[in-house]
Amino acid sequence: MSEHDPQLAAAADIRARIDTSKPHSARFWNYFVGGKDHYEIDRETGDHIKDIFPGLVDVARTSRQFLGRAVRHLAGEQGIRQFLDIGTGLPTADNTHEVAQRVAPDSRIVYVDSDPLVLAHARALLTSTPEGRTAYLDADLYAPEEILKAAEGTLDLSRPVALMILNTLGHVADHDRARDLVDRLMAGLPSGSYLVISDSTSTSAGMIAASEAYNSSGAVPYYVRSVDEIAAFFDGLELAEPGVVQVTQWRPESDDAADATAVDAYGAVGRKP
Repeated sequence: MSEHDPQLAAAADIRARIDTSKPHSARFWNYFVGGKDHYEIDRETGDHIKDIFPGLVDVARTSRQFLGRAVRHLAGEQGIRQFLDIGTGLPTADNTHEVAQRVAPDSRIVYVDSDPLVLAHARALLTSTPEGRTAYLDADLYAPEEILKAAEGTLDLSRPVALMILNTLGHVADHDRARDLVDRLMAGLPSGSYLVISDSTSTSAGMIAASEAYNSSGAVPYYVRSVDEIAAFFDGLELAEPGVVQVTQWRPESDDAADATAVDAYGAVGRKP
């Protein structure tokens, strides 16, 4: 490629946007789930927070398991074939498209994230079965209408879509604003669509202390919420059993039995009437 090649220029722009002087939530979370895409600052912060609250590692791991169970439920039992995953994070094992297409090879998935390191690794998310399709949008949660418009290049928004927002809404400081963003996204999806949310919760002193330590590290802050605030995201939707519960308690499977412990993270799946 020549030095004027647009792909080379785009790659250089992505690298320039990666700040390795401050921890970042996507890299921090990747460290906790056993990934390899993190820097020394992320590991230092992660180790410090593990000293304060070791349970955060369990939150990271079991939240990932919740994602898999929710996707298998929607693809396998509810016939959902379209997924819009916002706040994708860094690729690890069993990403949304891998889980969905394992159940239903014709599933279509659109990933959305604005983190430059996630963008740099997006090719790992763009594999697909021949019958299905995956796409990646470099877009911001704060622009829901733009996300929906761009997603139409891959998804048919006249048919049900599962909106996935996992471990992401905590970055929105104001709860009312976070609810508004979720409502605007769901407003653009048809009846029969689903909302899947999980987030860390302020349900123990340890988690609150971990959140405060993370927020003082220089990273983009992440605010833990009450269980009632998590439940409020599902107002107007029909909750799938067992409702808003700890992620370990949402339809646990035999493989997850060893992790069916109490964690400071709650999630749910709701259907748009």
